[in-house]
Amino acid sequence: MADPRPFLPSDPNTLPCTYTPLPNGANPDGGAPETRKRHLKELLAIFSGLLMVSLLVVIISGKEPNSHNASNKHEPLFLAKQPHTARPEKLRPVSRGVPAGVSEKMNRLAGDVDTPVFPWNNSMLSWQRTAFHFQPEKNWMNDPNGPLFYKGWYHFFYQYNPNKAVWGDIVWGHAVSKDLIHWLHLPLAMVADQWYDINGVWTGSATILPDGKIVMLYTGSTNESVQVQNLAYPADHSDPLLLNWVKYSGNPVLVPPPGIGYKDFRDPTTAWFTSEGKWRITIGSKLNKTGISLVYDTKDFKTYELLNGVLHAVPGTGMWECVDFYPVWKTSDKGLDTSVNGPDVKHVVKASLDDDRNDYYAFGTYDEKTGKWVPDNEKIDVGIGIRYDYGKFYASKTFYDQNKGRRVLWGWIGESDSESADVQKGWASLQGIPRTVLFDQKTGSNLLQWPVEEIEKLRLSSKDFNKVEVKAGSVVPLQVGTATQLDIIAEFELDKKVLESVAESNEAFSCNTSGGAAKRGALGPFGLLVLADESLSEQTPVYFYVAKGPGGIVDTFFCADQTRSSVANDVRKEITGSYIPVLKDEKLSVRILVDHSIVESFAQGGRTTITNRIYPTKAIYGAARLFVFNNATETSVTASIKVWQLNSAFIRPYHQDESSLASFNHVTFIKFIAPFFILLTLFFVR
Repeated sequence: MADPRPFLPSDPNTLPCTYTPLPNGANPDGGAPETRKRHLKELLAIFSGLLMVSLLVVIISGKEPNSHNASNKHEPLFLAKQPHTARPEKLRPVSRGVPAGVSEKMNRLAGDVDTPVFPWNNSMLSWQRTAFHFQPEKNWMNDPNGPLFYKGWYHFFYQYNPNKAVWGDIVWGHAVSKDLIHWLHLPLAMVADQWYDINGVWTGSATILPDGKIVMLYTGSTNESVQVQNLAYPADHSDPLLLNWVKYSGNPVLVPPPGIGYKDFRDPTTAWFTSEGKWRITIGSKLNKTGISLVYDTKDFKTYELLNGVLHAVPGTGMWECVDFYPVWKTSDKGLDTSVNGPDVKHVVKASLDDDRNDYYAFGTYDEKTGKWVPDNEKIDVGIGIRYDYGKFYASKTFYDQNKGRRVLWGWIGESDSESADVQKGWASLQGIPRTVLFDQKTGSNLLQWPVEEIEKLRLSSKDFNKVEVKAGSVVPLQVGTATQLDIIAEFELDKKVLESVAESNEAFSCNTSGGAAKRGALGPFGLLVLADESLSEQTPVYFYVAKGPGGIVDTFFCADQTRSSVANDVRKEITGSYIPVLKDEKLSVRILVDHSIVESFAQGGRTTITNRIYPTKAIYGAARLFVFNNATETSVTASIKVWQLNSAFIRPYHQDESSLASFNHVTFIKFIAPFFILLTLFFVR
């Protein structure tokens, strides 16, 4: 939860005392008992009233003051140049992760050494902290680890540096939730305290056995920086919070096999059960420049057999990290346990590529007897085809949520600013909103990713903008108030007559290389400007671009343009996106979650997604605005948009003495505690 008092000390013991405690039995005014009683009534009434007001403020928090009203219309400002802020201090990047044997964890900016540091102030940096995305209270976080649902709680573990806001000293953080939105931070689950993980307790996965017990496999970096696999399990399976973990005394249970580099063997998957009564896992690696996934069988998670060959290999893709393997129904909208197989099932293989730090997936057929997986289409194989997300999204991991019969995807959202800014603000990275994943039965080649339904509990007031005509070359403000915590659903329709009559073009379009939202075409771009200021000197377009090629073939692209997202010079500003399949009679649709410095966009029901980290200096707090735009040259666009303000999530530390109150939340307060204070107030003011 974002701190509503960013300029005050976080420790309540450091706050100035506003009263002087009196000795026991002391009379503060020296008056008669009736006077003291009257004063006591007044104080209790005031206290109760203030408590209720504070409660209401907490409940409706997330809506920031509206500093000024937007005008009715703006001229296009897509081509406005950003002022350059020169400072003598230079960024000096230091590689983090690669020397230790994992992917680069330092965000490299264009022109690193020559990039001056922007003068960020505390107000700007405080605004960047998200309100409903999971992140630790401070310091560095990266990969999601071992997510699971157990005894009524969602558990989330993650790579964490407890000491600094940069990668290093990695241990396992741990948090629990009842709904994947509101979280309690628990004590660290595992720390680097054994020779086999002294250089890092790295990524791992959880497996729930048929008897309900849990095993956790994770990669450790040894005292000699060799990557090995280790076994851990809860100290007390009756504890729903899984507060304490035990590392197996026989660790490591796996070491790099012959022919595999000692720094190229990491990130074991959730295990799945075979018809032979064995458990099977896969681990990412590489042979030269070929990315591979090794396969092991085990009966007890202590001893393993390496299968001949690999689950899959793709030349030229480099090291595969954080491999994921899971089934999806071909004809259902339900999730599947990892062990399910059969004729109505396709299997997904996903790899996080060390070389480009993106997550790629593909569908295929899994042969249990051989332990091999064959892609449906080699042209869109793992690492050369479709990505989970075309923005900032890496090291992802799914789990089967048996509580709701769904498969849920977590993804690490790193920073796109400078390391010096992260150190200044005291934290780095967050997790994307958990997403459900389903097989797209319409295209047969895509997953559908969508925010978990629980996010809708945060919705507050909403505004509808129905059939807004946005003429070519125009920008129209949407009067939604402050626009830093939003859930937006929008549909767009082109003028069909223009679409039919517009001339065909041989020009190839790419989100990355075709000039962004400033590049005008006959049929696009058009979409929404998020985190924009009133003058549009800062803006982040999330948009569609429609291209009509030879033979009248219409292709659609979904893009996000960060080039004008901030006047700061030491942040990464990319144009990202991809071609997106749009079927006949489908309207162009997008859902966008805006949460301060993160924007997550889901097009065509989640067929294509883009996650961006945005660092504005002007479009913050009450100055943040939302616009709809159409920068096409020949067509108007009709837009129907619904926008919700979103509340903040409750994300806070857990304390040992509140185990009986672990499920306490503001709804419980309203239902059971608040009425007591109301009655108390009425009694004393009679």
